[in-house]
Amino acid sequence: MKAIFRGFSIVRVIIRYRLDLPLLGYALPLPVRLIFWCMPWRLLVPVRGTVSQRIRLALIDLGPVFVKLGQLLSTRRDMLDDDLAEQLATLLDNVPPFDSQQSKRLIEQALKQSVGQAFAEFDDEPLASASVAQVHSARLVSGESVVVKIIRPGIRLTIERDLRLMRLLAKVINAAVADLRRLRLQDVIDEYEKTILDELDLQCEAGNASQLRRNFENSNLLYIPKIYWQLSNPSVLVQERIYGLRVNDIAAIEKAGISRQELAKRGVEIFFTQVFRDSFFHADMHPGNIFVNPTLPHDPQYMAVDFGIVGSLTQEDQAYLARILLAFFKRDYRQIAQLHVDCGWLPADTKVHEFEGAIRGVSEPIFSKPLAEISFAQVLLGLFQTARRFNMQVQPQLVLLQKTMLNIEGLGRELYPQLNLWETAQPILEQWFKRQMSPKQVYRQLKQEWPDLAQQLPYLPSLVHDALLQSARPLAASVALKDAQKPKGHWSGLIGLSLVIGAAVVHPIPLADQVWVAPASMVLTLVGILVLWNRGNR
Repeated sequence: MKAIFRGFSIVRVIIRYRLDLPLLGYALPLPVRLIFWCMPWRLLVPVRGTVSQRIRLALIDLGPVFVKLGQLLSTRRDMLDDDLAEQLATLLDNVPPFDSQQSKRLIEQALKQSVGQAFAEFDDEPLASASVAQVHSARLVSGESVVVKIIRPGIRLTIERDLRLMRLLAKVINAAVADLRRLRLQDVIDEYEKTILDELDLQCEAGNASQLRRNFENSNLLYIPKIYWQLSNPSVLVQERIYGLRVNDIAAIEKAGISRQELAKRGVEIFFTQVFRDSFFHADMHPGNIFVNPTLPHDPQYMAVDFGIVGSLTQEDQAYLARILLAFFKRDYRQIAQLHVDCGWLPADTKVHEFEGAIRGVSEPIFSKPLAEISFAQVLLGLFQTARRFNMQVQPQLVLLQKTMLNIEGLGRELYPQLNLWETAQPILEQWFKRQMSPKQVYRQLKQEWPDLAQQLPYLPSLVHDALLQSARPLAASVALKDAQKPKGHWSGLIGLSLVIGAAVVHPIPLADQVWVAPASMVLTLVGILVLWNRGNR
């Protein structure tokens, strides 16, 4: 019954904000168009504002679950036009707090002890209230100032109900509006479901915070609050309270004597360090979650909170992304196109030369600007939008990366408009490449993959020998086998095998400018195969 009432409320919102009008611009089936044209609200309900503004207001009217969906969609600029993306980016959680007595009951249920036993002080007035959780300040019995985060009561049922309705709406839109199928609304909702359900598990958030804290334990760039595990579980999170300046409070930052230029530079350094050194990045770095430490004016330090959304890249994604960025600034569009295919982001049958031409058309206008004005986030956005025309599949990890880069770049340019992201990012990318090609890293990778490799080694000579025999069979009939009397050569098989393995180790190392890697690995492979072939025919 609640779902039915909720469905009627969604219809009411659609009518109130005249969201039927954008649909009439598409090729709807004739019966559907007639129904829309005959509805009485066409005469009774006035149209106010642009389509993008009405969509934003409708999401606010539908409640916090839809607001969070709008926030997620705002990062998908590869799907939306710029005006709608900008409108959705302004959406903020504006949820009234729930009763503090209810907060205490939820804490006591989760911790199996009274609030008075767990905390020496507990502030009834919440510090913040959002769609998923509410935060109170408190003091532990041992004296530390903390914040207590509590999951909003009944929110899981609300989310599950609204997700069912979202899926129903997506099916209706996909069936009725063929032009909107490209948005892949079902995939977007699946991604949203995973994101918002992860936010409901505060123990997962605590784990993310602990990992980030370890990653920056010996660095003064970023401070992550301490988690009090004995008072934390999936429903309640207790962490150290921090006292910092909001990162977008320019007046307070200047008053504290903090260099805005250095602060902007360090923000970019933090992001690229998380992506390329740690492969684990805070993916919700908007101004409400990022602060500046006022006690270190001459050594600017960021302080972060809210770790419900994090991102991670595989080593392959890291390598391809770094090489794509480097190739972009060298205007090597052929390499960019080939990398998209090699890493599996585009279908294997993609016409690389056509994709290369499309990338060139998007990228060349960007280079008409000074380097300091080039937006990394817009570079990625342009590449992904172009790739979607060539059937690039949605890569959730890259969506999070692009969203975070937009936030970081926006904050950096707000702090220091002349910020040159490339100048800050290039040394980090080059250092990452050097680490990847170091003997230590090669040894670590070989050691990690050795168990699988060792299982295949006994079969490698025969497999190589069989493959070569298949390819050489047409020539074999005309070649006299005159080497039957030659010595067997006990070491030849081992030498050939070593050469092939050496080539396999060298070839995948992603070096920025080392053009000798591919030829060297090919020579090693060829010599190794010839040695194995020679031994196999003795």
